[in-house]
Amino acid sequence: MSRVQAFLFDQDGVIVDTERDGHRVAFNRTFAEFGLNVEWGVSEYHALLQVGGGKERMRHYLQTKGFGINVPPDQAADLIQQLHLRKTDVFIELIESGALPLRPGVRRIMQEAADLGLTLGICTTSNERAAAAIVGRLLGGIPLSFVLAGDVVAAKKPDPAIYTLALEKCALQPDECVVFEDSHNGAVAAKAAGMHVVATTNLYTQHEDLSMADLVVDCLGDVGGPPSQVQAGPADICAADGCIHAHELVAWFSRLA
Repeated sequence: MSRVQAFLFDQDGVIVDTERDGHRVAFNRTFAEFGLNVEWGVSEYHALLQVGGGKERMRHYLQTKGFGINVPPDQAADLIQQLHLRKTDVFIELIESGALPLRPGVRRIMQEAADLGLTLGICTTSNERAAAAIVGRLLGGIPLSFVLAGDVVAAKKPDPAIYTLALEKCALQPDECVVFEDSHNGAVAAKAAGMHVVATTNLYTQHEDLSMADLVVDCLGDVGGPPSQVQAGPADICAADGCIHAHELVAWFSRLA
């Protein structure tokens, strides 16, 4: 039996509910600054989230719907790079303003895991600066071993590349790692790497196929705050205080390994 040794967290939608009121807002403000006739609504952005990565998302939109202006093919990559750099600035401003808090239970379970001696890491397709801002602004004091972000791997989720790299960083076996994801693509990526998966749903992912995850909850829960509701998996994994606790996940997944 292998004991769980690491908790690995996706960022957007898991650590912070960033997509609707963070990234989407930042994209739209950036489009407006650049004079582009583009505004991504809540439902439209949900569909665009099926494309992993912000630059990839814009490239897909440019190729399928356009930006409302003529963009010569040889200038598209440069424009997307400029848009993405500015969008990251706007997103970081939102983080630093305190507009995007941690999701319920994230800091608590990270601290519990650290107290158990587990390795903690973040594995996200979000820009490196955005990831650094969230770590610095919201996760101060949490002993993260590494943050993998942005273009650290060539292929984005659902490709397992970022989790394969995480295994190298951890020097662990796949069944010794629990990944916290929120989306179908993220859960598929973690499972393809052979890891255990806890899915924490949000507005954009609550109706996605998360059947490959070992445990699906609406959040991790906080004492005196929003309780966790188990949607798939063992109901008794949620403690009487309404929280999913690190030691319970370690015990359960270690038995499964």
